[in-house]
Amino acid sequence: MTARGELILEQPSADTLKVILSGDWLLEGEPPKAETVQQRLENTPALRRLVFDSQKLGRWDSGLLIFLLNLRNYSANQNITLNSDGLPEGAKKLLELAAAVPEKKDARKAQERQSFLLMLGNQTVEFFQSAGELLTFIGDAVIAVLRLLRGQAQFRRADLGLILQAASIQAVPIVSLISFLVGLILAFVGAIQLKPFGAQIYVADLVGIAMVRLMAAIMTGIVMAGRTGGAFAAQLGTMQVNQEIDALKTLGISPMEFLVLPRMLALALMMPLLSLYANVMGILGGMVVGVSMLNLNFVEYYNETAKTVGLWNLAIGLFSAFVFGLIVAISGCMRGMQCGRSASAVGDAATSAVVTAIVGIILSTAVITVICNFLEI
Repeated sequence: MTARGELILEQPSADTLKVILSGDWLLEGEPPKAETVQQRLENTPALRRLVFDSQKLGRWDSGLLIFLLNLRNYSANQNITLNSDGLPEGAKKLLELAAAVPEKKDARKAQERQSFLLMLGNQTVEFFQSAGELLTFIGDAVIAVLRLLRGQAQFRRADLGLILQAASIQAVPIVSLISFLVGLILAFVGAIQLKPFGAQIYVADLVGIAMVRLMAAIMTGIVMAGRTGGAFAAQLGTMQVNQEIDALKTLGISPMEFLVLPRMLALALMMPLLSLYANVMGILGGMVVGVSMLNLNFVEYYNETAKTVGLWNLAIGLFSAFVFGLIVAISGCMRGMQCGRSASAVGDAATSAVVTAIVGIILSTAVITVICNFLEI
């Protein structure tokens, strides 16, 4: 068995360095580095010529070629003559071939520094393109809903049942925790401000109106955006990577009806119910603070909440929850359908879905608030 690759350096004359190659010069065997020869040349400036002796050389592969290419580049930079006559015939030909094909200068994409105006223009174009894609997706979703009302939509009822379960009962624990803590925090902040004035009872008004009219729907929407919207994007993104959506189109089945419509229906139906449950948990959280810190009894707190919270507040909260459910479903499904064809693109789609849903929830909250203020309700 031939030994591992080795090299011996000899100086047959004052200006010549002989490199003797022996053993197996295989890449997996970690052959000697060109730096050994380069260091000898740097320590002896009189050496201006390199020759090779490969009589004891065994097997070789690209490890030898890497060694020779590094030496050739170094020799060219230092004006040292490299004589390849002592190399194996195959190595000589490969070395000549590498020298005959220079590196393409523009093979790598140059990092161009964009001006502020160019960057602003590109961002503007991307914004309008994204807006157009969003409008197109919403239009397709509306068409799918109209086909559902006419009884022509194609989707499996079993899938709708599974999605309803994932978007309802499985989300109850996290919605309970978040809503209870939000109600508790609102009551605690309100108690600090109202207690010096002896107006502790109005903590029930603050928590009741805030939770029923706005906070319960917003917090439920944000929780569902992170939990369910991201899951929708990941599911559809994975189907896009695996070309399952393309297969549905080939079979003549609309992905909008088969995949997106059940998810929209599930969140549109379950979000108001989850919001209603979040109202109860938030008010309970406020009641804990009212009873433990403000010396209010349960009946007193309940009566004040029932007197303050009206049906219009409840209706606005449930309507907001319905809108938020549609926003979360559309954001998750749209980003999943726009997913690229790689594993990393699935993660990007899930992240983008959560961000898009949360931004949509905040913007729609502002719009609903302005409309309610205009209508004086």
